[in-house]
Amino acid sequence: MLLSDLASPSLLIEKWRLISNLDRMQAKANTNRVRLRPHTKTHKSIDLARLQIEKGASGLTVAKLGEAEVYAAAGFEDIRLAYILIGDDKYARVEKLLDTTRISFCIDTIVGAGAASEYFGSRDIRVDVLIEVDCGYGRCGVPWNLDSSVAFARDVFEMPGLNVVGILTHAGDSYRGPSTPDETPEEALRVASNRERDRMIEFATTLSNAGLIKPGSGFELSIGSTPSMACFENVERDGFTITEIRPGNYVFNDVIQVGLKVATWNECALTVLATVISKRRDLDGSERLYLDAGKKVFTSDLATGIAGFGVMMYNPRAMQPLPHAEIVGLSEEHGWVKVKGGATLGVGDTVRVVPNHACVAVNTQRKLYVVDGEEVLDTWTVDTQSCVQ
Repeated sequence: MLLSDLASPSLLIEKWRLISNLDRMQAKANTNRVRLRPHTKTHKSIDLARLQIEKGASGLTVAKLGEAEVYAAAGFEDIRLAYILIGDDKYARVEKLLDTTRISFCIDTIVGAGAASEYFGSRDIRVDVLIEVDCGYGRCGVPWNLDSSVAFARDVFEMPGLNVVGILTHAGDSYRGPSTPDETPEEALRVASNRERDRMIEFATTLSNAGLIKPGSGFELSIGSTPSMACFENVERDGFTITEIRPGNYVFNDVIQVGLKVATWNECALTVLATVISKRRDLDGSERLYLDAGKKVFTSDLATGIAGFGVMMYNPRAMQPLPHAEIVGLSEEHGWVKVKGGATLGVGDTVRVVPNHACVAVNTQRKLYVVDGEEVLDTWTVDTQSCVQ
């Protein structure tokens, strides 16, 4: 099958770029002596997850229990929910998964931990949990530097039904880019990466000083986002070191990663195949194209330092952006493209677009087409599409 046989819009994965991305991150994990537990919310594909395990990943990370159920049914045996679970309905679903799969999830409040303890403890079950830590991003998690966080950990360690296997954080602030005009993207990434690593090790040391854990005991320190991994270097302090990384977007990369200087265009494995369905010339002399892919394929997320809602490729094989073209707007089914001067594309022509945020684009589709240039090699299902619970 050829690309010309596909209907648009479709999501394409350039296979050699994907394999290169997988190998690069696995090598980083091996070099830094950490387990790679990739976050599957980016690709949502059983086929791709199996490829990650074959390459050396220790297990999978998911965000939703529904995703865990899909992967467990497919035979994956070690799944971590980097997410907080609340409610007996969800605990009952975890209980079912424990028959075949090692499942762990996050806690960060006494109420939440107590609810999980009551459910699993009353059934004489010990479930693996991780204390989620806020290292500065400001989302969920106990603050890394407060006495109250140590007091919380002490209470959780004593709760029946809970087996505290580690601490976990997400360095979402690595997506923010430079904090000052003088700071480069590379400097911003290094600051975010070192901060995530150092604060987690410091919190583990604090727990050790409080007599809750011991160095060398197998207690897990789990970190990672794709941007923070760009500059990640593991260290050992006070007997503690990072044990696990959980990047997700690295499998594809996207405009956001390019804008942050995490990836190059040549490392972007995912593109959207779209068709020009309309064309007109504006009064200012520019031309406007309309693609058959809008908000339901792309995302309204913007990238640091790169304008538009995706970047059109002039030469997809060499990944060269189309000059003077910008996707300036999105409606539900249309991508609005402005081209300064005359556009070389006409109605009926197809284009390849790198989406700003690959994770969102994948969740809009049912299939992923693995390609080599103009040849379609395989079709993968988006198995956990729209798993929201």
